[in-house]
Order: sequence, then C-alpha cells, then structure tokens
Amino acid sequence: MKNIRIIYLILFLGVLYSFANSGSGARLNPFNLKDPLIGKQAPSLETEKWFNSSPLTLEDLKGNVVVIEFFQLWCPGCNKFSIPLMTKWRDESFSSEDDIKFISIHTVFEGHEYQTNKRLKYFIKEKGITHPVAVDKHIEGRHTPVTMTKYRTRGTPCIAIIDKRGIVRFKYFGGFKTEPVENFIRELLKES
Repeated sequence: MKNIRIIYLILFLGVLYSFANSGSGARLNPFNLKDPLIGKQAPSLETEKWFNSSPLTLEDLKGNVVVIEFFQLWCPGCNKFSIPLMTKWRDESFSSEDDIKFISIHTVFEGHEYQTNKRLKYFIKEKGITHPVAVDKHIEGRHTPVTMTKYRTRGTPCIAIIDKRGIVRFKYFGGFKTEPVENFIRELLKES
C-alpha cells in the first residue's frame, strides 16, 4: 500500500511539473545547449569604447530581449553569418518590435595591430551596422578580452540572447539554423 502511494505521488509530481512547464512562455533551454551560462544572470559588459551609442549596460536594458553578437572584423564566419544575421534581424525580422535590442561586441583576441578602433569605425560604416557596437575591454598580458572571457565564447562569431529579466537563454559559437532561434526570440518577446 505504501509503495502505491509513492508511485501515485511520483506520477502526480510528474504531471504537476509538466503542467507548470507547458505555459505560454519559452522553455529555459529548448535547444538543450550544454553551456553553463544558460539559465544564469548575464555577465556585465566590460567595454572600452562604443560606436553608434553612448555606453550601455545590461541593467539599462532590462525589460528588453538583448541579442549580443561577439565578432571580429576579420572573422570570415562573422562576415558571412553573424553580421548579416544581426542586420536581418534588426532591419527585417524584428524591426517592428520595441522591446528587443541588438549589440555587437568587437572581441579582439588576435591581430590587435590590424583590428584597430580606426579600422572598426570604417568597417561599421562599410557594413551598414547601425545598432550599438562596443569594443571589448582588453587587459594587457591577457589573451582574451574581459567580456569574451566572462561569456566563455570560445571564439567568434558567437551569439548570446538574454531575456527581459537579464537571464542568458541562448548562446552559440559558430553558425546555426536561424529560423528556430528567431521563433525562440519571438517567444521571449511575449514573456513579461
């Protein structure tokens, strides 16, 4: 008799859990990404310079979905995938949404003498990037810049998506199928 009660209790808790997680909001990690930042408060942005914007903080942007692109101007994957994707999302897919913000972070971890702020300024204009672009903070003697290290990006391109509460909900290094991620962003935009 005691075993039957335990089985019923387990079944009841399972149904309750399923019901609680079947609401209208986006699931925490629908892509089953194995990243320790997913579900955690997004690390702060530590930057040296901003283009197209005054300095921004994630605290300033709470209440918005924030899409962060980590890129380098000489990165082939950035030029073929993430930069055009950010432009498409900003100008087409989510152009009518007020509560989504796009930020690109120039995370130079190699080629410092080439990937200068002067070249970056020209690159931003040439590519038609109109959303805020930050230069990741570099500390002398460290290989990777500060924000890149905090987000554990492994390289560029990397896209991180932060929900309206400031929680990392997606982070991916390299290219990915964009349609499911766009649908996920739409679900995040519905959350309060």
